[in-house]
Amino acid sequence: MAVNLGYREYFKSDAMPLMWCSGCGNGIILRAITESLSDLQLPPHQVVVSTGIGCWGKADDYMKTHAFHGSHGRALAFGTGIKLGNPDLHVIALMGDGDALAIGGNHFIHAARRNMDVTAIISNNFNYGMTGGQYSPTTPLSSKTTTSPMGVAEPGFDVCALSEICGANYVARTTAYHVTQMKKFITAALQKKGFSVVEVINTCPTHFGKRNIPGDTASMMKHLKDTTVSKTRYDKLNDEEKHNYMVTGELVNRQRPDFLNVYKGYKPGDPEAAGGEGQK
Repeated sequence: MAVNLGYREYFKSDAMPLMWCSGCGNGIILRAITESLSDLQLPPHQVVVSTGIGCWGKADDYMKTHAFHGSHGRALAFGTGIKLGNPDLHVIALMGDGDALAIGGNHFIHAARRNMDVTAIISNNFNYGMTGGQYSPTTPLSSKTTTSPMGVAEPGFDVCALSEICGANYVARTTAYHVTQMKKFITAALQKKGFSVVEVINTCPTHFGKRNIPGDTASMMKHLKDTTVSKTRYDKLNDEEKHNYMVTGELVNRQRPDFLNVYKGYKPGDPEAAGGEGQK
């Protein structure tokens, strides 16, 4: 008799309370992930969560799936090895903006280039929340942080644009406010063959939020609602208006062959596989 796996089958309720600050969206993202796993009825023993360091890197502590908690910036490196070692596993890399695009940036672009069959869920809170609120590779230009009290002088990465140009098969952006949309994108990403990225904009209330968004944590959540638009609407804005908004939605959905399928297609003696005359 088949067992219906509810979201609690993936979540360690006895590990409560969560370590995240009041108003942080990480708990919302975690719930969306467990509900997506439940919707897909993926057995916990067939799922591996790979994490690094930082606030979001603690997420694996609350999941009943297999978990690999590694060093800073290496969630995708470990996730790649796990997937290559056992291709039948569903590998999910949970990373913050620093974990993914600062010390982990090189791993990120090459995982996308290879089109590894790994799902990356990035909680982007625009700063290093765990270590004091320093600016990160995604902090918007002119934003104030503990290490940029007068404003950041360098533009941040566009996570989704970088994912697309590096070769990811599936790319979507949502926010901690848009819960239904978030769950939809995570579910789609988990089903997609190849490298998939879901970026979740998630204001850090303790550091980034209080320096850049007036009001309490509820106001910060409303700010996510008010400053995001669909790509269709965004494309109709003028250049000045575009600076005030972020695009949300499913931004890339293509069918490029994933790394393992390409690799398995090579045959012994194939000059292309060996890097011989067939590789130009």
